[in-house]
Amino acid sequence: MFSFLRDNVLYGMAGLRFLSGLIEVSAALLMVYFGTVQRAVQINAGLALVGPTVLILVTSLGLIGVADKLEFWRMAIIMLGVGLILYGVRG
Repeated sequence: MFSFLRDNVLYGMAGLRFLSGLIEVSAALLMVYFGTVQRAVQINAGLALVGPTVLILVTSLGLIGVADKLEFWRMAIIMLGVGLILYGVRG
């Protein structure tokens, strides 16, 4: 019924992961370019925002894509799991 939506969700999820990978590789190249540990730590701190943001966005898109197949309580468990992951890795 909503196959066009699932395809768009799939491409959106893959695109976000691809963009995240490009950001990570670009950050690594910038670390080498600047060549100091201080600058590398600053760049790495900026990446700390990218990972959780991409995790939340990709999970949200995935839940949208399977919303018609899952009961609400299962989606709530998935969202709780993502929340616990973010809570567990906070500093």
